[in-house]
Amino acid sequence: MILFVRDLTVIDFSYLCAERGMLGESYIVDVELHGKLDATSMVLDFSKVKKLIKQAIDQLVDHKLALPANCRSLTLQQEGEQNVLQFDSGRGRISMAAPAEAIVAIAAEQINEASLTEFLQQQIKPLLPDNVAQLVLTLRPEASQGFYYHYSHGLKKHDGNCQRIAHGHRSTIQIYTDNMLSPRLNKYWCERWQDIYLGTTEDLCDSAALQHLSASADDYSFRYQAAQGWFELCIPKAHCEIVPCDTTVECLADYIAAELKQLDNTKDYKVVAYEGVAKGAVAYS
Repeated sequence: MILFVRDLTVIDFSYLCAERGMLGESYIVDVELHGKLDATSMVLDFSKVKKLIKQAIDQLVDHKLALPANCRSLTLQQEGEQNVLQFDSGRGRISMAAPAEAIVAIAAEQINEASLTEFLQQQIKPLLPDNVAQLVLTLRPEASQGFYYHYSHGLKKHDGNCQRIAHGHRSTIQIYTDNMLSPRLNKYWCERWQDIYLGTTEDLCDSAALQHLSASADDYSFRYQAAQGWFELCIPKAHCEIVPCDTTVECLADYIAAELKQLDNTKDYKVVAYEGVAKGAVAYS
């Protein structure tokens, strides 16, 4: 017997890639449980599927930075309560210091749908009842015919896991000019924010102010204290855009709308910015 749940949850996270650097990603998760019926004539109660598996995924990967532990470009060490990593990518060196809860090391040479799926299945299967013989997870990006970009960020003021300095999303964008969808502007912003780290001016610091990292002249340095602990990040300037606001989706939508108005104030703009899947904000200018 196979029990299935489509669209169980969405994983919003970032990961390190040898070619592209740091990427934000959003995966929709489908679940299948293969097994025998239990005493209640179920493979597993739907409420337990949703609670147990979603909770495990949230704790394991969601809003974290996923590290390819078997990649030679990665070094990871612990300094007190801080996990300090360095990663050499095709876009330059990325360094981060953060509490252990902000990262997840996966025994693979690269992070992708297959390696992440295998990791989650191995971690979650022991949590299930004995009558469940096999757990099958399917991770998939949102099917989109429009434009989207991968971005990473951190929100130090957030009460939850968004405060982690390197987590992210794959996000659709829809820009309208005078009530008409503008493919040209959508394409421009997706190229501008392709594989981007969005940092806020408030979190920028001089490299001398870092406690655990060192930066080159080609890097931006960020640091902040959040409820979950102390965070630092050094990342190549070419990999970033600095914005004068928090990087909530509300502020990002407003930032894009304001930038468009500065370029041409004779037109009216509507910006529909997504944060991952099926959620986001709308701004006008």
